[in-house]
Amino acid sequence: MSDDIGFKTAVELLAAYRQKELSPVEATEAVLDQISRHGNAVNAFALVDEEAALAAAAASEARWVRGETLGPLDGIPTTVKDSSLTRGWPTLVGSRSIDPAQPWDEDAPYVTRLRDAGAVLIGKTTTPEYCWKGGTDSSLNGITRNPWDLSRTAGGSSGGAAAALAAGMCTLALGTDAGGSIRIPASFCGVFGLKPTFGRVALHHTENFSSLSVVGPMTRSVIDAALLMNVICQPEDRDWSNLPSNYLDYLNGLDEGVANLRIAFSPTLGYASQLNGEVSDCVARAVNLFVTLGAVVEERDPSIDWPIEIYNTIAWAEQSYLLGPIVEKNAAIMDPGLVEIVHVGSGIDENQYFGAVAKCLALSHQMSLFYRDFDLLVTPTLPVTAFKADRYMPKGNDPRKMNDWLPFSSVFNLSRQPAATVPCGFATNGLPIGLQIVGPMYGETLVLRAARAFEHARNGVGYDYPMTNRAIRRVDSGG
Repeated sequence: MSDDIGFKTAVELLAAYRQKELSPVEATEAVLDQISRHGNAVNAFALVDEEAALAAAAASEARWVRGETLGPLDGIPTTVKDSSLTRGWPTLVGSRSIDPAQPWDEDAPYVTRLRDAGAVLIGKTTTPEYCWKGGTDSSLNGITRNPWDLSRTAGGSSGGAAAALAAGMCTLALGTDAGGSIRIPASFCGVFGLKPTFGRVALHHTENFSSLSVVGPMTRSVIDAALLMNVICQPEDRDWSNLPSNYLDYLNGLDEGVANLRIAFSPTLGYASQLNGEVSDCVARAVNLFVTLGAVVEERDPSIDWPIEIYNTIAWAEQSYLLGPIVEKNAAIMDPGLVEIVHVGSGIDENQYFGAVAKCLALSHQMSLFYRDFDLLVTPTLPVTAFKADRYMPKGNDPRKMNDWLPFSSVFNLSRQPAATVPCGFATNGLPIGLQIVGPMYGETLVLRAARAFEHARNGVGYDYPMTNRAIRRVDSGG
């Protein structure tokens, strides 16, 4: 079967279904074939349910024949992260501390939405243990590798989702993001990822490893992300923080372009000091493309200090509170780095935590004022390209410094704003580089619109994904 089917977008597949040029079964077989051929090398899945996927695809095909499709994703091969409750499948979050022999009889709210829309669920993508770091490896599932170069990391914590997309092993994927966990792997693997506004997508209470966490789409095209947002952003009474949908259609106005939008370009956010030169140059060229599209671009920092201490205080204290009892019982079989962070978090007292929360609120206020003068902010997504696969930071191995290499991501979890990463080019080592587009609170439609305009201008109709018409590099190639 042609590799090309596995790399079609959801919009392309839906059009092919309507024209009877392709069936959901053929599309599902194509991604399963990619998993069969490259799954061991990439290691993007914690679970693949081929039998259930093919049965769901056959049911979808019958609905298309009858003209009675369930919803806007009917027959689209889709994955969820192994931190998402999924009926009939264990949710192990990359950890040996969880007993898989449980009923597993409930879906997270957004998984319910996927089923209701007719999506074909292929399996669950890998994550580091309890989603704790920016690389994807665990003692349970091993190392997830970057399809562009198997010696390199896919990023994390939604590394399995990004790698599966880049390798043609699914069409749509969902990730989670509490400090960059959608944007980091999406940037490293050259796919699109959106961290929505906090509360935009309803969560299940068991997923709240952090008060900063959100669920969002990961796709190979911006229009697919908009399509997926229409499905997962529905009201849900199981999540007290869930925002009303207001009947938003994320496809509406997607192609209106960026003419006359006021865009701030901040190459360092005023504090990032160690940017790879190729990343910096590539992002600067990408920003110039917005000028050619008619946007008014001004280089401007939002005048904030690097909030790394604020982020670490909140994230680590919450991880300690939520995971402390699990670590106490299972430390010997858990990631030593996670165990150390939980111990560090246990030493954060109430004054430190609530002081960090107060500073977080002040940061959010400051960012809101920044958007009086601008519609959007653009930055690099990451300061480097993907590093070695057995690492979760470019240099060193101190878990307490795990976030020091991420100057552009966690700040927007603290401020709760929507932020997306879109592929903007490649370094000379052949690895992707991402451009981050940040909107005001509740501004997902504007972020998607700008990303769509950039994507269209950058490459027109296609993007060279790593496992189409080219050989993947060997794991021991050295990159």
